[in-house]
Amino acid sequence: MSKADEIIAQARRYKEEREKGYREKALKLYPWICGRCAREFDHKNLSELTVHHRDHDHDNNPEDGSNWELLCLYCHDNEHQRYEEQVRYATSNKENTGDEATFSPFANLKDLMNK
Repeated sequence: MSKADEIIAQARRYKEEREKGYREKALKLYPWICGRCAREFDHKNLSELTVHHRDHDHDNNPEDGSNWELLCLYCHDNEHQRYEEQVRYATSNKENTGDEATFSPFANLKDLMNK
């Protein structure tokens, strides 16, 4: 096994151990329900319920679970996609930057309906 393979294997073991610890704690703290879509889980499909870190820092694991929420695989993927888009495309300035859409497709709907 090469040095790179050893490092990768060690990193994977560390990740699995870390996840095992906070996942077990989160599953004891919270009901087995997705925090977004409210899908309920039982022992048969529990592997589809994931632990999401609210601040996106997987090393921030307070014992009270305040940085965790249980999300199904689909909602978890969606949350991370939204976060990636926010990081990539959002501006730090909350003021109007002129990039917002100004077209309103239903602005003259009443006039069109009266014709």
